[in-house]
Parts: sequence; structure tokens; C-alpha cells
Amino acid sequence: MQKITETIVKQTISRRKAQSHKGTYGRVMTIGGNRQFGGAIILSTSAAVYAGSGLVTCVTDPINFASLHARLPEAMVISNQDATSIKQLLPTMDVVVIGPGLGENYQALKLLELTFSTIQKQQTLIIDGSAISLIASHHLKLPDTHLIFTPHQMEWQRLSGLPIKEQTPRNNRQVQEKLAGTVIVKSHRTEVYLATSKNNWRNTAGTAAMATGGMGDTLTGIIAGFVAQFADSNQAVLAAVYTHSKIADYLAKKQYVVLPSQIITHLPEYMAKMAQSEND
Repeated sequence: MQKITETIVKQTISRRKAQSHKGTYGRVMTIGGNRQFGGAIILSTSAAVYAGSGLVTCVTDPINFASLHARLPEAMVISNQDATSIKQLLPTMDVVVIGPGLGENYQALKLLELTFSTIQKQQTLIIDGSAISLIASHHLKLPDTHLIFTPHQMEWQRLSGLPIKEQTPRNNRQVQEKLAGTVIVKSHRTEVYLATSKNNWRNTAGTAAMATGGMGDTLTGIIAGFVAQFADSNQAVLAAVYTHSKIADYLAKKQYVVLPSQIITHLPEYMAKMAQSEND
């Protein structure tokens, strides 16, 4: 497998043009966060904003509105029960994320089906968390769009049918080809199977200090932010995976545990450093 290194990040992140605006850097919609798991969608939405998305809209349970506004006033919000607004706004997005804290009840299933029926072919749909489990348990037909799956190994087992011990690069690639989307299998050395490339990639960064709740939700948001604003989506995915882990490596030098919210806070600084390196 090819190695994901900082070189890819430097090739992906460039200085922003003087003549640009928020629309230049992509529109992202995040969908998730039921009454029990609001933190997941708040982390994912925050990561998308801090990763540089120009406009981010969060579709979530209204119980999460106050918390989201308090933490992230830059994000817009829509109720997960407002199907009319979702149908109107979703097609205007560059990237849509669904799954962080979504849950697996009937309402979650209906929201996932609404997303699948509304998403447009030119958009990118990132499927994470409980959305992956819903697809597997209900055998849902996937929409015709640019798909990115971000399962951890147990979620990948549900979706692929591969027990963890059988999740080899060859087996993973075979299932990825059937799904016709990019697959990011999260583990201590995350692997990436790109939809439009035969190369398989393994992350070289990361630490056990990252083993805490919300870490995957944060990665999903970073991927959304990078794909929304950078031209090469494959490079953007790889760069996001590395950036997420590299910041954690830096923080772990002085911390026993690295929190997802800390990685989010350090995103703009790390991205500025990489943009400077790319242009030097």
C-alpha cells in the first residue's frame, strides 16, 4: 500500500486567493445529531468550519440548536424534521455529510432516505456512523452521486460482510468496487480505497491518544471541508486523513489523551503552515 504523508497535504492546501469569497471555499451540509448524540454532529460541523468550508449548514434535532450556536455561531441550522427546507437547500451544497449521531430509529431512516432521494449526481455524499449501519441493515440502494464512506472496522464489517480479520487490502478493494465509492476504513493505521484510482493508501500518522469518542466524527467534518474547497477530491481525502492524525501526534507529545475538539481548534494553524510550505 502507498503511504499517506505530509507531502500530500502540502500539495493539496494552497494559499487563498485575494479575490475570493465564502462561496469560493465550498458549501457543506451536515446531517445528524439526534436527541442523544448531539455532540457527534457538533464536532463534525465544527471540523468542517475550521477546515475552511465557506458555508456550513447543520441539519439536526432542534434540541441541539442552542449548543451548536453557542459553540459555533458560524454554522446555520435546520431542523431535522423540516423536510421542505432540507429538499430546498440540500441540492445547493457541494458536499453533504450524513451519519454522525444520526441514530438508527425510524426518523433516522426517513432522513437518510430523504437525503438519498434529494442528492444530485454532481454532489459529494459522505456517509458515516449510523448511516452506514442503516444502509447495511435495511439494504438501501445507494444514490448515483460521488460517495465517500467513513466506517470504523465494525461498521465496515456490517457494510462489507467482512469480519475484521478478513479486512485485507484485497478484500476491502473488492467490496469498494461494488459500492462504487471511496472507502476510508478507520483504524490505528487508517486505510483509504479511492473510487477513481487503483492505488490503496495507508496513513502514516496517528496515535493511541486519539482513542476517544467523537474522533471519527471530527475526521468526517475535515474530509467534508477539504473536499468542498480543494479541486482534487482524491488528494483532499488523503490530506484530510493525514491532517487529522498529524495534529493529534503533535498534541500527544505533551498530552496523554487528545480530544477531538482540540484537533479542530488546531486545524487553521496547521493548514496555514502547510499552505506556506506549498508556496515556498
